[in-house]
Amino acid sequence: MTTTHFFKTTEEVQIAWKEIGTGRPIILIHGYFSEAETNWIKYGHAAKLAGAGYRVIMPDLRAHGHSGKPHAAALYPRDILADDQFALLEHLGITDYDLGGYSLGGRTVARMLARGAKPGRAIISGMGLEGLTKTGNRSGHFKHVLDNLGQHERGSAAYMAEAFLKTTGGDPLALRHILDTFVDTDEALLRVFDLPVAVICGVEDQENGSAADLAKLLPHGKLFEIPGNHMSAVVKPELGDAILAALTRAAW
Repeated sequence: MTTTHFFKTTEEVQIAWKEIGTGRPIILIHGYFSEAETNWIKYGHAAKLAGAGYRVIMPDLRAHGHSGKPHAAALYPRDILADDQFALLEHLGITDYDLGGYSLGGRTVARMLARGAKPGRAIISGMGLEGLTKTGNRSGHFKHVLDNLGQHERGSAAYMAEAFLKTTGGDPLALRHILDTFVDTDEALLRVFDLPVAVICGVEDQENGSAADLAKLLPHGKLFEIPGNHMSAVVKPELGDAILAALTRAAW
């Protein structure tokens, strides 16, 4: 059974997280406009990991899901999403764990690693090299989406992003502030990530650059390709299968 919990950061912003399973902890971080329920629970990924003996911990990022959605720009400093995950780990007293994320969640994983996080294994999914090193490209796209709601051409990438926002009931103002928190991670820093990192990406997904290039750059990176594009890969069972394979693979 999945349970929901809450804690408050030092700025009194409430952060929610969901849990399922017992065993080795894995923190799974969802993507932009999404939340833990949509990314990890709805399509069975969390249950699959829990069934394999993991304690699956799934935060709702600031401005998403059941977490706080403040409108004050001061509550969205650079790298705050990584800060919140460090605070969650401290709150839970967890020091031995694995760490994964999809899209914005994958970028948050990279920022945590860049700032000294020490998981046993890491998973960066729905993300390519450019999405980590040139975050302004994606933030610019989403600023366009949020600044022109209701005006996008039907079928366009912006239109589809807005449609997804509607399904999750996101707060446009709070989510707009998130875009100003992004921090680039230099290639030189990625080259010294000294742990196994699985790069999991849909074969049709180029929205954040090349996943293959990212896997090649990482010292212990391994590419896992799954069916689908950026929006469809996350709903397929192969995503959960790839995460489990990355965590349990005996020889990296």
